[in-house]
Amino acid sequence: MSKKLLHKTQQVYLVFSVAIFIVVAPLFYFFSQKFYIENTDETLILYKTEFIQNSISKLKENDIAVWNSYNTRTQIQESIGLKTDSLFYTTYFNQVEQENEPYRELNSPIRIQGKLYTFSARVNLVESEDLMTSIALLFFILILLMLLGLFIITKKLSLSLWKPFYKTLRQIEDFEINKKSQPQFSATKIEEFNRLNKSIENLIQKNIVIYENQREFVENAAHELQTPIAVFKAKIDTLINRSDVTQGQSGILSSIIKSIARLDRLNKNLLFLSKIDKNQFSETHTFSIKELIENQLDFFTEQAKQKNIKIKTNLKGVCSINSNIGLTEILISNLFLNAIRHNVKNGEGEVNISLSEQKLEITNTGSLEELSQKKLFNRFSKSNSSEQGNGLGLAIIKKIADLNNWEISYSFSDNLHFFSVRF
Repeated sequence: MSKKLLHKTQQVYLVFSVAIFIVVAPLFYFFSQKFYIENTDETLILYKTEFIQNSISKLKENDIAVWNSYNTRTQIQESIGLKTDSLFYTTYFNQVEQENEPYRELNSPIRIQGKLYTFSARVNLVESEDLMTSIALLFFILILLMLLGLFIITKKLSLSLWKPFYKTLRQIEDFEINKKSQPQFSATKIEEFNRLNKSIENLIQKNIVIYENQREFVENAAHELQTPIAVFKAKIDTLINRSDVTQGQSGILSSIIKSIARLDRLNKNLLFLSKIDKNQFSETHTFSIKELIENQLDFFTEQAKQKNIKIKTNLKGVCSINSNIGLTEILISNLFLNAIRHNVKNGEGEVNISLSEQKLEITNTGSLEELSQKKLFNRFSKSNSSEQGNGLGLAIIKKIADLNNWEISYSFSDNLHFFSVRF
């Protein structure tokens, strides 16, 4: 499933931000804790240094108990056999809180009046944990605010920066080469978008020129072919009516007449498509689709009988529309012909015509395989190369539907082909 470029960019930013947050948060806590412990150790060593510099020389063995009673963070204890300073974690029971609390403690060997003692200094780490928790919480809040601010700024900035791009995109989506109106791209402050707009303008101009040349060529060729086809057809008719034409020659001439008829239909269809492109059917009226179908039904019923095809109708809806009557008649006629021409020939074929308030659906039996959706409405597209048609019938239907902003669709189900037009 495709995503918008802005959403894709924001997703990358979000993933990157979360990854940074996951990595940085533990590192921040670890280093903050490390720095705090280092600072605590320095404080403990400072206690020892001050004790040695200021108190140890004045202290007597008899004064140790009194000195301990006046100092809670530092104590003088019996020697435990230390030779160097020792820093470690420990816990002590807090009488007030009635729980064990963590401490950082320094034990250092000292001498008082020549006798070996242990100097002990400690710092409660409960305050440090509270401090670290507060710092971590503040850090998380700041990071979240920063990420939220970055997200909002990025979104608003991106919407503002990409606004010309989306405007250009909408104009391109609405552009139709067979219409005279061309997209007008306004200048922007972003060089890349200006280059894009200029490139699209040049591309559209080139394609319009090519399209006009092709349309003019097809129209001119179709007009020029009308006279030779008419002359050719008249001469063949004259030739086949001659008394000296043999039976074999007559068969060949009949085959030629069929080919000329196909060429004549192809030529007329090309001229018709050219007229639609040039918007020569702009006159519109309000009329009933049901009446148009009923007016053509007798003719196509006779066509269906020749192939032993049954036609069933369900014309409940009136379905009044405003459009060109001639074009709508051709659309319905081509749908009828398509359903009859591509049906089965063994007497089991059928065509179902259903009309509701805003939808016409024609269902027919035929090929047991689904038609290609991609090229179904393309010009000169055939499901079978041996078919007698010229491949323009459905292309004309699609052209008329697009001209009126109708929705033409095809589906295949239960060995039935469904063509529907939603008005």
